[in-house]
Amino acid sequence: MAEQYIISIDQSTQGTKALLFDEKGSLIKRTDRPHKQFINAQGWVSHDPSEIYTNVINVVNRLTEEIDKTKVVSASISNQRETSLAWDRATGKPLGSAIVWQCARAADICERVEKLGEAENIRRRTGLNLSPYFPASKIAWILENVNGAKEKADRGRICHGTIDSWLVFKLTGGKHYKTDYSNASRTQLFNIFDLKWDKEICSLFGVEPKNMAEVCDSDSNFGETDFEGILPHSVPIHGVLGDSHGSLFGQGCLKPGMTKGTYGTGSSIMMNIGETPVLSTHGVVTSLAWGMGGKVNYVLEGNLNYTGAVITWLKEDLKLIRSPGETEALAQEAIQDDCLYLVPAFSGLGAPYWNSRATASIVGMTRTTKRAEIVRAGVECIAYQITDIVRAMSQDAGVKVGELRVDGGPTRNKYLMQFQSDIADAIVQVPDSEELSGIGSAYAAGLALGIWDETIFENMNRTKYEPRMKKALRKEKCEGWKAAVKSVLTK
Repeated sequence: MAEQYIISIDQSTQGTKALLFDEKGSLIKRTDRPHKQFINAQGWVSHDPSEIYTNVINVVNRLTEEIDKTKVVSASISNQRETSLAWDRATGKPLGSAIVWQCARAADICERVEKLGEAENIRRRTGLNLSPYFPASKIAWILENVNGAKEKADRGRICHGTIDSWLVFKLTGGKHYKTDYSNASRTQLFNIFDLKWDKEICSLFGVEPKNMAEVCDSDSNFGETDFEGILPHSVPIHGVLGDSHGSLFGQGCLKPGMTKGTYGTGSSIMMNIGETPVLSTHGVVTSLAWGMGGKVNYVLEGNLNYTGAVITWLKEDLKLIRSPGETEALAQEAIQDDCLYLVPAFSGLGAPYWNSRATASIVGMTRTTKRAEIVRAGVECIAYQITDIVRAMSQDAGVKVGELRVDGGPTRNKYLMQFQSDIADAIVQVPDSEELSGIGSAYAAGLALGIWDETIFENMNRTKYEPRMKKALRKEKCEGWKAAVKSVLTK
């Protein structure tokens, strides 16, 4: 096979990575660059769209310094989801800052829509619970508060959406304004059943559908780019996926029932449910996994705010550890029959409980509770939370999860991975690569171009953990966790 390269852009909350894949699908180089996090006195979280685009060009330039650039055949994008922005369609200049997914400045707009009695209607059409987390209210906020935005929208001179559509627009010199099904489904403006921008939902947020991006299959051609002249020729942008969807695809979760968990500061747990959507009745949401080859797949997804962040709390605030690497040995050292639970409801509880007033708690302390027991409870609460979501998904989909494919920094903790397998009563598979989002979009591009076939997913080496805990002990521990969670829930 002739030498060929695919450049994958992974644009995340903290920074931008450029990944270089060869014709065998192997990741051979990575460059990255952080961007500034703007947080004002009101707690609003923003990014500079121009800085993000400049960083894309910077990391690609460094990525390609020592290769034959004529061998680059395609580019792909995975992106932080829900972060929303607007820009002038004619000039390509951003209208203010990008509103980061974490930012809740549009909460009043959601409350306004909820008072109209439209929350359930929105969920039934978009699969998502009404929340300022999603772009619908963020875009509405921009239109209502950014100088000139509403005027440009009325004249059809505005573009607004998610980071992927911004990068596609800029990389193609303003020729293409497109997004993919995965990102569109996370806007809370897209009807996941009709597969189009929902005019009624858009109207509730003051958004004109014609100003939204064209929605395309995730493996389609989004236009061509030479990265501002870095490449001697233009290449097609072929794989575009929201980061969690990219991770699902990169993990090879292509069939219904296959499930992945990404362990980061928070966590995204996602189950492929195939070509037929299922609206959750157990506290998770429904989105589109991707569109490939003219067909769409759906997912159930649950998001957690505090998983890896619990380890950070143990380190930065409680000073119980000096580094995350210490948690594994301390968890092993702790008293084995200790019944301590940490419920990390530092900002309420998300899926599947959805109780914003819940407060964090350590439950079950005794005179023998020491540093090791508290650290172990912090580690174990990650597995308990993920298992709650996996079980909710199983109930919605009518499928038992026998295997969980995982990625992210905390998966290096062998104690956590074994405990996750034991509590979920499922095989846990940990890949040897950490760049699953970027891998997913690159694989989508390579498959679309025919560079490789689905056997590419077999190239990934994995460490397997199998359940070893006795059924009675698993039941006892899970019941203790449920009791601990119940103790912090408020009406």
